[in-house]
Amino acid sequence: MSNDVQAIDNLAQKFHDLRAEIGKVIIGQEEVVKTVILSMFSNGHSLLVGVPGLAKTLLISTIAEVLDLDFKRIQFTPDLMPTDITGSEVMDDNRQFKFNKGPLFANIVLADEINRTPPKTQAALLEAMQEKSVTVAGERHMLPKPFFVLATQNPIEQEGTYPLPEAQLDRFMFNIPLDYPSYQEEIEVVKATTAANEVSLNTILTGNQISEFQQLIRKIPIADNVLEYAVSITARTRPNSSMATDQVNEFISWGAGPRASQYLVLGAKTHAAVNGKYSPDKEDVQAIANYVLRHRIVRNYKAEAQGITEEKVIANLL
Repeated sequence: MSNDVQAIDNLAQKFHDLRAEIGKVIIGQEEVVKTVILSMFSNGHSLLVGVPGLAKTLLISTIAEVLDLDFKRIQFTPDLMPTDITGSEVMDDNRQFKFNKGPLFANIVLADEINRTPPKTQAALLEAMQEKSVTVAGERHMLPKPFFVLATQNPIEQEGTYPLPEAQLDRFMFNIPLDYPSYQEEIEVVKATTAANEVSLNTILTGNQISEFQQLIRKIPIADNVLEYAVSITARTRPNSSMATDQVNEFISWGAGPRASQYLVLGAKTHAAVNGKYSPDKEDVQAIANYVLRHRIVRNYKAEAQGITEEKVIANLL
């Protein structure tokens, strides 16, 4: 156990170093940076939702750089085919078929504007997220480890988009909203991005170290009452069930599935570890609940008419 205690202390220190290093390039957005790193340490994927120009792409490429991971960006468009992202079989000079790897074969894949591409291509990406492999011409090809998909979605332009179905949204551990920077932060951003200074970033973690942290987090013990608290939050989001609250029955048409409970527990363990705690408590569950649940509950028309957001429902559950 003393080794694990030392390892958790090390994880907390590395997390602190990561945030400081990313902060050299990314001004503000501290909560977003923190949550993306939490999802990586938990071995989960994240969906970042925000209007254009909030440095979503820069944020993800910066994280890849300080993590010494292979990074690929895929710009999703309406004409993108599944083989454009997974790769395809091609005939070489010796008339033999060989597999040409697509951009999914990287440690961090930025799926930019995932809602711009048709369901067929979305499905290929989501299969890769779930199985950590791709199947082309009947052959299964394993993706590198660690493997993270960080997808972005633009919430305002809905014309010509293919919204992700709930079952596919469920594959993302976190749904992270990005907001405009504060006035002061925007001044800092504009100063930094319109001058000639180059920022050099140091590598803080390797892929192997991240894999070790992921295994460490699964070994962290969690008290029964905290685990039951996490599961009860998920159970209370399901309308017309024995544990549903009045507000849920009135405003929610679908609640969260068991994957939400798993991610609440994993996320709470990771949140505890990066804060130097050796076991999560209810505060750790509450800290990540919004990100885990906001894309897993579906409001009905009554909620939309009355301006009841997912966040209000989740705050009431906590």
